[in-house]
Amino acid sequence: MVDDCFGHPRLAAIYDPLDPDRGDLDAYLRMAEDFGARRVLDIGCGTGVFALLLADRGIEVVGVDPAQASVDVARAKPGGERVRWICGDATDLPPLRVDLATMTANVAQAIVDPHVWQGTLRGAREALRPGGHLVFETRDPAGRAWEEWTRDNSYRVTEIAGVGPVESWVRLIEVSGPLVTFRWTYAFAADGQVLTSDSTLRFREREEVETDLIAHGFSVQEVRDAPDRPGKEFVFLARRS
Repeated sequence: MVDDCFGHPRLAAIYDPLDPDRGDLDAYLRMAEDFGARRVLDIGCGTGVFALLLADRGIEVVGVDPAQASVDVARAKPGGERVRWICGDATDLPPLRVDLATMTANVAQAIVDPHVWQGTLRGAREALRPGGHLVFETRDPAGRAWEEWTRDNSYRVTEIAGVGPVESWVRLIEVSGPLVTFRWTYAFAADGQVLTSDSTLRFREREEVETDLIAHGFSVQEVRDAPDRPGKEFVFLARRS
């Protein structure tokens, strides 16, 4: 199931303008450089921001995402022809041999089904060369980030070229154990259309993630803080044995 914010063509088209600050990707670019990665698998590539940043550096990139509308946006961007785009997920990849696999932003948390999560880790390992790395982040559940997901904290009006003003805000729907569901609302001033997108994220404890990684043939090299969100994220660096 693809959330409408990624799968609806009108919402996928405005995803980047609504979230233009991608400073969170700087740490991933540095890690790609530190690892000397020449081939990267970007799992949950979305609209292709990170994949294209890598391609700009001469890195061979495969971007995979289950949302066709987002992949279409990514493919149409300048330089999009330099990336191999796949509409799908990491549980069913073609044969690959990459140096680095990544899941940036909320990708790991968006994989809520335990079987799909296990399949994603298995697919990432199969795509990596021996000694290659898997890097991803997930929010620390102790931070209770969902408590900030209110209309008051999130409401804004964004002027988007060719679209006009778009109002957007988020509202928490449900917290059920490790699963947190919320709804984004988007109101287009140009024609009055209002679209909503429901999403569910899984908040995994650090120990749970480490256990899953080890079970799938990874060694956990380090668990870092996200430099742009100190104290809020676990950033896992795992090595394929």
